[in-house]
Amino acid sequence: MINAAKDPLLTIARIVLMFFIVVLGIAGAALVIALPVMLFNQSALLAELAADGKDVVPGLVPAAAFVLAGAAGLMALGVYFLLLLRRIVNSVGEGDPFIPDNATRLSRMGWVAIIGQAAAIPIGIAVIWIAGIAADSGEHVHADFGFSGGGVLLVLILFILARVFRKGTEMREELEGTV
Repeated sequence: MINAAKDPLLTIARIVLMFFIVVLGIAGAALVIALPVMLFNQSALLAELAADGKDVVPGLVPAAAFVLAGAAGLMALGVYFLLLLRRIVNSVGEGDPFIPDNATRLSRMGWVAIIGQAAAIPIGIAVIWIAGIAADSGEHVHADFGFSGGGVLLVLILFILARVFRKGTEMREELEGTV
């Protein structure tokens, strides 16, 4: 049996998870910083768009602010999701993954995935609207947003795994009670 503390797969998983946690955290922080900068400089931004021959329509800046805030929120959800996953990986490394906390973590990850999928819809609509304004006239803007098949499958897998972990925990507790 491989010592869980020296398992190369767990080590790689921890490194990859930390990398993505840092990247998403930095990206989210950059979006949070960009939001007030954009709001304070909106007149210059609108003047630049007008100078480029783009339509400057009412609601453009609030829509862009919504996209920045929404994307920052999605980054925060991503960080939380990965932190939960990291805690599960750490429990595997400690040699005891079938604990009630992991079932709870998997359920939370499922809810985070649902929230992320749902939040992507209005953000995507705003992005398409803004891209249509910013695109050159006659240029077709194509974007894809909304529920993805992979996202729905991920949600199902997470909730099913949460039940598996709950049942595994119960079975282990029953077994320990009979010994």
